[in-house]
Amino acid sequence: MGVLAPPSIGGTPVVLALNVADAEVVFAQAVAAGAEIRQPLAEMFWGDRHGQLEDPFGHRWNIAQHLRDVPHDEVIAAAAQAFS
Repeated sequence: MGVLAPPSIGGTPVVLALNVADAEVVFAQAVAAGAEIRQPLAEMFWGDRHGQLEDPFGHRWNIAQHLRDVPHDEVIAAAAQAFS
């Protein structure tokens, strides 16, 4: 069927995203199961607790938990500061 694991093509072309009720628990379970932390969990300017893992098969996962709603203008300002 032509389905290939990420290492066979030099990495993954996608990141799978999961929004969960408790990012700490999901992150810890994934690490205990062999995932590698690519980006530690942290509170992000857009209002989520967010981090990224790579599973033992080479797939990358963004794990996020929504913490608070952030007004659009605040997100834009914070993004400009973060990426300037």
